Amino acid sequence: MECVIRNARLADGSGPIEIGIAEGRIVAIGHDINSDAQQIDAGGCLVVPGLVETHFHLDKTCIMDRCQPRDGTVAEAVKLTSAAKSHFTPEDVYARGSHILERAIGWGTMRMRTHVEVDPGIGMRGFEGVQQLAKDFRWGMDIELCVFPQEGLLNNPGTDELLIEGLRRGAKAIGAVPYIDSDPRGQIDRIFEIARDFDVDIDMHLDMGDTPDGMQVEYVCRKADEFGWGGRVAVGHVTQMSLVAPDRFRQIAKTLANAGVAVSVLPATDLYLMGRKADCCVPRGVTKAEPLREAGVLCSISTNNVLNPFTPYGDGNLLRMANLYANVCQVARSDELSGCLDMITTDAAKLMRLTDYGLRVGAKADLILLDAKDAATSIAALAQPLWGMKAGKVSFTRSRPVFYRSSEHVCSH
Repeated sequence: MECVIRNARLADGSGPIEIGIAEGRIVAIGHDINSDAQQIDAGGCLVVPGLVETHFHLDKTCIMDRCQPRDGTVAEAVKLTSAAKSHFTPEDVYARGSHILERAIGWGTMRMRTHVEVDPGIGMRGFEGVQQLAKDFRWGMDIELCVFPQEGLLNNPGTDELLIEGLRRGAKAIGAVPYIDSDPRGQIDRIFEIARDFDVDIDMHLDMGDTPDGMQVEYVCRKADEFGWGGRVAVGHVTQMSLVAPDRFRQIAKTLANAGVAVSVLPATDLYLMGRKADCCVPRGVTKAEPLREAGVLCSISTNNVLNPFTPYGDGNLLRMANLYANVCQVARSDELSGCLDMITTDAAKLMRLTDYGLRVGAKADLILLDAKDAATSIAALAQPLWGMKAGKVSFTRSRPVFYRSSEHVCSH
């Protein structure tokens, strides 16, 4: 045994508990672990598995200095980003991605699925930059690439071949943006075909709009059934679901659950982009996960974009995103707040089908210490991660603030 974490609390508030680690994995969980290995005192704080980003965009992060949004619409964001990415190089993508990855790691994120745009305009330059990031940041983050056609597929000749090239180069998932395409269902059909041919998961941007018209979520569920892809399909945004009547919502939730299609809620982006046409009573555009989870739908909360025209703010703090979601969707019950932590840890890991994840014997020792006593408080009080451990090795530390109450510490000249 290489180290033992002592005096830790679990997500349900129970403890103290001890966690033994050897060769990068958890080898014991219990009380009074007898070992002369290195001792780490958790101080009665909460130990949870490293946070999981299910839906991120590393390639186009931190480009607000190159873009000037005026309308704040999806169409404008696509247009501005398209213009900016025509000048992207692998080195540029790498530099910007490095900055936000360091921030994200420092906030406790250890697994990430990042969407990477490929099309005739950007070619494989963004892919190459992100693939290098994935190699160089293994010390603190496991990164999975998902290639996708941000500017359309059937309406954008040459994109199909680039998606396939990305999968051949190692991408583990394929994305889609049907609402951008000239033929939304045609794009969905083609994405399922490619996913089957390469045996990869599907992660779609779906049903992002200010009205319920033209929703494709039930069609995606039918395709998942048709292709036998249940448990391997996720849809992000689905802002249109937040606008439907309760009976319709429940019907869609049941369909999602039966088809094994997961949902990623992206609160920061959807709050910024949705409701732009409303003069009053502006809709939030954030779909509530709680009724979906009650229906058996696997859900995650994720960041999506940081400092670009789709989301002009952010620092890679996934706990802050879960807290934002709780505020917007009026989550207050202890069990539902705990569920918000699940949606950035265990449930997010299930969405990505991670088999070596969790706070259990045999799992990879990817752990963070949160300055909280239980899961609900970690979300409600926006707990600070005090340290992180990637594969059994400390990857970051953060000190609590030191307060100076006496005049002894007043600055003098």
